[in-house]
This record gives sequence, C-alpha cells and structure tokens, in this order.
Amino acid sequence: MSEKYTEYKEILQKRLTPKRYNHSLCVADEAVRLTKKYGGDADKAYLAGLLHDITKNASQEEHLHIFKEFGIMLNDIEKNAEKLWHAISGAAYIEHVLGIDDKEIITAVRYHTTAREGMTQLEKLLYLADFTSADRDYDDIDIMREKVEISMEAALDYALSYTINDLVARNKPLHLDTVKAYNENALKGEN
Repeated sequence: MSEKYTEYKEILQKRLTPKRYNHSLCVADEAVRLTKKYGGDADKAYLAGLLHDITKNASQEEHLHIFKEFGIMLNDIEKNAEKLWHAISGAAYIEHVLGIDDKEIITAVRYHTTAREGMTQLEKLLYLADFTSADRDYDDIDIMREKVEISMEAALDYALSYTINDLVARNKPLHLDTVKAYNENALKGEN
C-alpha cells in the first residue's frame, strides 16, 4: 500500500513537522486496522488517515488564504478556534489543490476534529483512528483503546464525551457539529 502513496507522503514531509508526519502515518495505519475490524474501504481509510492533517502546520495566513480562495465561511466558533482550522482547510486543500474528488475522503478529513451528526463509516473510522493511533499518549488513551476494541459505537460515544468534557473543563466553546454527533449517539443508546 505504501508505494501507491509515495507522492502524497513526499508532499506531507514538506508540509509537516517530523512528529506530525509520523502521526499521519500512524493514523493511516490505525484507520486501516479499524477498517479491517469494522468494515469499509481500506484504501480510502489509509488515504484519509494519511492526509487528515495536511494543513496542520500551515500558518494562519495560509489557512486564511485557503478559506478565501475556496469561499469557505467560518462560523463564530470556528473563527475563534484555530485548532479546528486544519480540518476545514485540509479538506479544501486535498480537494482543490491535490485534486482528490472522493467526497467520502474529503468529508472524513473535514470532520475528523469535530465529528458530526450522520457520520459515514469512513468519517467514524478516521475520527477514532486519530484518537487511538499508536503515537497517541493522553490520560484516557488506554480506556479509549479498550473501547475501540469493543465496538465502534462505544468508542465514538466515549470519544465524543471525552472531547466535550475536556472543552467544558477548559471553558472552551463546543462546536455544534460535536454536540449534534453526541446527541445523535446518546439518543441511539436510549432506544
């Protein structure tokens, strides 16, 4: 699989720090692992994982240029949360600059930080792979990895709760997409 993506890897190595490049490789591998466990297209999962952070190390100016060039309007929360910008600009970058026209890959990159209501299988896989990749090391990583082995839905519930609790604890605003994803999953759990 790796030879197929040599060109993308070369682009990533130029755009990302070595740590972020390694993270991208780890997320791509985890996305494939989760695809084998839960189903889906392993090639799409690998490519989405590989490219998900393509603009993570971009300057504020580059993000703003991408938003302007491709007519992207940020909402108030996004304007004030630069940490979310790379998912939005990254989706535009892979579509318009790299010429990737697969909407599943584009939306997986777009929503890998916030999640959203009505997520596709690939969107869920990438969101979880970003949480559980081999390079990740945060307080609840062991619990998160246990959840992802039990079920994708259990892992998604935990990841969304973790994200919301972390943002609330730090007095940060919640993106409406995250709230809607959480509510959708919570309502499924009540049925």
